[in-house]
Amino acid sequence: MKIAIGIISIFLGMLVLLQSCTVGTASEMLGDQATSEAGAVGMLVGLLYFVGGAFAFGLPVVTMVALTLAGLLGFAAASSGSFSDLTMWAVVALVLAVGAFFSWRSGRKAKAAQNNV
Repeated sequence: MKIAIGIISIFLGMLVLLQSCTVGTASEMLGDQATSEAGAVGMLVGLLYFVGGAFAFGLPVVTMVALTLAGLLGFAAASSGSFSDLTMWAVVALVLAVGAFFSWRSGRKAKAAQNNV
């Protein structure tokens, strides 16, 4: 589960970062300030996806926190501009954060069972 969350987070981080970069640049050219700012927050969401993916293998708690923060930032930024795709990325980030939680919990249970034997 950790490997899947890590790989998916890194891949989606690249997608979110590229899409947000495009939206932010295009909105700035067109003079749409709110969507341009949402694109900037989207770039931060993409970077948080990368952080979550990088730490998924060794520290699922960091992944859980980074992806939860990405989800909350995504919802906040999507409500301020017309960058509605950020809502979808926020939902995906929260789903991956829940997966990281279960991965962390199963790792703790396995470690506790190993110590009890």
